[in-house]
Amino acid sequence: MTPRTVLVIEDDLSIRRGMAAALRYASYDVREAGDGVSGTDLTLAGDLDLVLLDLVLPMRDGIDVLRRIRREEPALPVIVVTARGAEEERVRGLDLGADDYVVKPFSARELLARVEAVLRRSVDRPQAVRRLQLATGEVDLDRGQVRLAEGGCEDLSKLETDLLRYLAKSRDRIVSRDELLVRVWQQKPHLVATRSVDMTIARLRKKLGGRDFLVTVRGKGYRLNP
Repeated sequence: MTPRTVLVIEDDLSIRRGMAAALRYASYDVREAGDGVSGTDLTLAGDLDLVLLDLVLPMRDGIDVLRRIRREEPALPVIVVTARGAEEERVRGLDLGADDYVVKPFSARELLARVEAVLRRSVDRPQAVRRLQLATGEVDLDRGQVRLAEGGCEDLSKLETDLLRYLAKSRDRIVSRDELLVRVWQQKPHLVATRSVDMTIARLRKKLGGRDFLVTVRGKGYRLNP
């Protein structure tokens, strides 16, 4: 059986090595990162089964890392590991999409039990969307490309790719402009003209070959056509 792969994002070297040693002893394949930027890069590189994430990190805060993971890899299990034990901090982490919360100090036995429990719960979780089928071809979200049936290829910008990925994971509902501005643009709606969303949608439709796949629901927002 192929071992599960766990990424430990923790800036304290002694704590990170202790966590990694416990996981390797339990037969996990372990990767390590000491800051938020390298941790984000390793996470988005793929092939992970779970992330153990400290909240207080250099270069990029753990909360920002968690937001990015939930936007890019919504199906990836994340356990927040931190010294912030106050209730409001635990609630914040869970509200942002963490699957569990472990407060330092903790034992190796507790850590492994929580990892195993989260992995068991995540078995039936929907996988992240990586490709979208069009009447005119296919969208490869990992590569940021539209491949048309007649042989053409269109490159997508990062913003266009992020927008499609977010709409894909919200496929069973209509997504408002304000929600897109917050979740994809990472901006407060009152600070950005909603015309920015409309223009991006228009460019996407041209690359996707028409309006049928990306639908405007008047007065409500946007959705992908099933």
